[in-house]
Amino acid sequence: MSEKTLTRMDLSEAVFREVGLSRNESADLVEAVLQHVSDALAAGETVKISSFGTFSVRDKSARVGRNPKTGDEVPISPRRVLTFRPSHLMKERVATGQKR
Repeated sequence: MSEKTLTRMDLSEAVFREVGLSRNESADLVEAVLQHVSDALAAGETVKISSFGTFSVRDKSARVGRNPKTGDEVPISPRRVLTFRPSHLMKERVATGQKR
């Protein structure tokens, strides 16, 4: 497995190379897309990107958990969590390791 991490800068550089916008415009475009996705998720909307996957927010109810060291019961408060479900095409690409 690779230890490489894809960053915002890498995405901006890819947009710069493939689309032909300036580096600043590319960075602004990437930032705008990520901000739009983030805003939609914060508002509780589902974000579906075709051939990639679906991001959604789930509400988890309060429950009782256990401290694994001591076994003591600990209350876990209700919260919202972000989930990602990859599309079947993405699952296939990851499983085969194919690029584009």
